[in-house]
Amino acid sequence: MSIRILVADDHTVVRQGLRMFLALDPEIEIVGEAADGAEVVRLVGECRPDVVLMDLIMPVMDGIAATQAIRAAYPETEVVALTSVLEDASVVGAIRAGAIGYLLKTTDAEALREAIRAAAEGRVQLAPEAAVRLVREVRAPNSPEALTDRETDVLRLLAEGKANKEIAQRLGVGEKTVKTHVSNILAKLGVQSRTQAALHAARIGMVAVPQERAAR
Repeated sequence: MSIRILVADDHTVVRQGLRMFLALDPEIEIVGEAADGAEVVRLVGECRPDVVLMDLIMPVMDGIAATQAIRAAYPETEVVALTSVLEDASVVGAIRAGAIGYLLKTTDAEALREAIRAAAEGRVQLAPEAAVRLVREVRAPNSPEALTDRETDVLRLLAEGKANKEIAQRLGVGEKTVKTHVSNILAKLGVQSRTQAALHAARIGMVAVPQERAAR
């Protein structure tokens, strides 16, 4: 079964390039293109893609606002920010809006394909450069409700980039049970997405933070 993708970018050449490149992968189907944030929100409602590749700087409605609108109205659609911007406000804004991934346009072809597959499976995928900023900036409440031992196990695996199916297999439970645990984890931590939960796990030392290639 193919992964349905909607590409959102205000530059025609970028959309054409992504379409041509992604068309080479038999597991990926491009179901639409959008040139501004309002258009992408409308098209998600019409096309119901699995994943949106979202530019952050677009006219009419920017990518962060569009991400927030999509995640509120169509939570089954995941959003991956694909941008040339690595400013803290943009990175944090996209993840707070509900993006499951954040990639730079310098990302190589295979990494982009892997990020799309990861998003379709509900796995967290962040550029290392973005992860460093996010762990510093995206905070859970100071006193989150304590997790059970099993919820802690689920959070650790989630933060390692595992999909619900993989977590279920690792823990010997059903996928539905994992979904329930994830929902409870988000509620207890007071966050809105798996990505934010994973960042909390990294911040408290439960998993390692991906390192930037160049020291800052």
